[in-house]
Amino acid sequence: MKGKTGKIMKKHIFTALVSLASIVGIIGIETPVAKADNFAKKHPRRAQVVRREKREQNKNNAAAVDGKITDKQAQHLDKEDRNIRKQERADAAANGGHITKGEQKDLNREENSVNRQRNRDERKDAAAAPSSPPAAAPGAPAAGN
Repeated sequence: MKGKTGKIMKKHIFTALVSLASIVGIIGIETPVAKADNFAKKHPRRAQVVRREKREQNKNNAAAVDGKITDKQAQHLDKEDRNIRKQERADAAANGGHITKGEQKDLNREENSVNRQRNRDERKDAAAAPSSPPAAAPGAPAAGN
């Protein structure tokens, strides 16, 4: 009987712990682990890098929408930005949720490179675009008449 009672007690304790964990999740009590995770996401160096990545992606998308770069170029730049984001996450995971100053510097250097590439693409496409003749004034006779 002793072994059977022990198993029943363990089962009830496990059920109680699972219930308690779900209640904590529902009412939003922050555990020490949740606080540490929240701190890590809001860490100043990590937050700066994440904001920068989002700004750069928005610039890539705006340049594509405006026709300054091709869709293929925008996709390539977005892929590079995603790779930088993956690296930031990996660095943070390796350091308890934050990134070091050196890692921040490296990530920003990579973003600078993507930014320069977008600027080169914009200049290259602007130079390659055929210039259209100036539009005639309304009501003016057509050229060649």
